[in-house]
Amino acid sequence: MELSQRIALLYDKDTSIAYANLQGLEAISEQEDSLYCYFDDFLSMLSSEKYVIRVRGVRLLCKQAKWDGENKLNQFINRILSALDDEKPTAVRQALAALEDVVKYKKELHGAIAAKVLAIDFLSYKDTMQGLILKDIRKLMQGMEAQSTD
Repeated sequence: MELSQRIALLYDKDTSIAYANLQGLEAISEQEDSLYCYFDDFLSMLSSEKYVIRVRGVRLLCKQAKWDGENKLNQFINRILSALDDEKPTAVRQALAALEDVVKYKKELHGAIAAKVLAIDFLSYKDTMQGLILKDIRKLMQGMEAQSTD
């Protein structure tokens, strides 16, 4: 299956198909830069009314950090970080996890990421999610701290 067809499957109504496809595209992004040319497609996913589409876009955008020779992530970091304002706590958690790839490859974005992450109002979510989001925040911040000492 061609990459463009796989990108289209990210919008599939069958969430198990879409999710499996997302995982496959993330695995490809770990190994090669063939999805970097779809950066703008992933960016447009952030405007979707459906939170699952927004999450898939954020995850794939962050996976491109390793290949971002054109510094597109730098250019659109504020838009990408807006995912941390999502009303869905699971979307916020996935965005925090995805940002670990950006932290790893884009030290120059640590300041912007840290500022946005520390501004997350985790108390606005259900009690059951607050601790999990706080744990994700700590993990990401520790990752940045470890990167800055390297």
